[in-house]
Amino acid sequence: MRGQGLDGWDVVERAGELARRGEEFALATVVWRQGPSSGQQGSRAIVTASGQLHGWIGGACAEPVVIREAQRVIRSGKAQLLLLGSPEQFGAAIPPGITVIPISCQSEGALEVYVEPVLPTPRLVIVGRSPMAQTLRDMAGALGWRTELVDGAEFSAADVDARSIVVVATQGHGDEEAVEAAVAAFPAYVGLVASRRRAESVLGYLAERGVAQNLLDRVRAPIGLDLGHTTHREIAVAILAELVQLRASGTLAPDSAHDHESEAQAAAGPAQVVDPVCGMTVAADGSSRPLEHDGVTYYFCGAGCRSAFEKDPATFITGTVPC
Repeated sequence: MRGQGLDGWDVVERAGELARRGEEFALATVVWRQGPSSGQQGSRAIVTASGQLHGWIGGACAEPVVIREAQRVIRSGKAQLLLLGSPEQFGAAIPPGITVIPISCQSEGALEVYVEPVLPTPRLVIVGRSPMAQTLRDMAGALGWRTELVDGAEFSAADVDARSIVVVATQGHGDEEAVEAAVAAFPAYVGLVASRRRAESVLGYLAERGVAQNLLDRVRAPIGLDLGHTTHREIAVAILAELVQLRASGTLAPDSAHDHESEAQAAAGPAQVVDPVCGMTVAADGSSRPLEHDGVTYYFCGAGCRSAFEKDPATFITGTVPC
């Protein structure tokens, strides 16, 4: 789905805004072109997890393919180098690590696009007002993380979203209520600052109250790297070190099944389908030249693909053309 058009450094500024808000996205950059492609070397675009595109990466042939591949990059967390065009244009001398995606573009241009995922700025919600909690807030802030310190009595599920990291540090003053509120929001992480014995007591109490076991299983306790007997400052260091480690490994990704915001955004646009002729991803709506054949509606990137399908549908339905 196409979003607001941006040029040059405006794309970089928008990327910074999205990262600070904690939103997942991919940055796509044209690193090589073969004319007459409309994409220019150095052209950039942002693609969000829901498929919104901001900026310019190329015309009708390249745009839907880049959006599709960018969404895959966001899900995998791994950058990808794409070569878009007809395989005949490139021959056999394609370096390893490049993904070649055939597109049937009437301009006969080609593009090489580098697509990289951008990790959102973590959002750390610390429940409690202890000296350790305040130290943890200050240290996480020094890393550029978005941090919030909330009193245990004031904390609720409304303070958390699917990308939040929640650390319950109420230290015996309402641990049970804070943990119950936190897990109800399905955040990316819930940790309880407590001894192993105290954590077992809290989780056992919540189980007796009827809190579902799958929710309680999400709670990590005790949290932090095991440094032995430590001061409250060192406890904060241990907790933050573990969170940094988990983030680097990709463990702190949101639970997609409960990322309501992403689901709502995805539902706002038309479904995406594959053009049976050229393999491009197109919107399943009236803009993609729909054609019904044997009770099935097919969609096409352009008039040429639709015409080719009309002449010989069986060739493309049987999947003889790569998609």
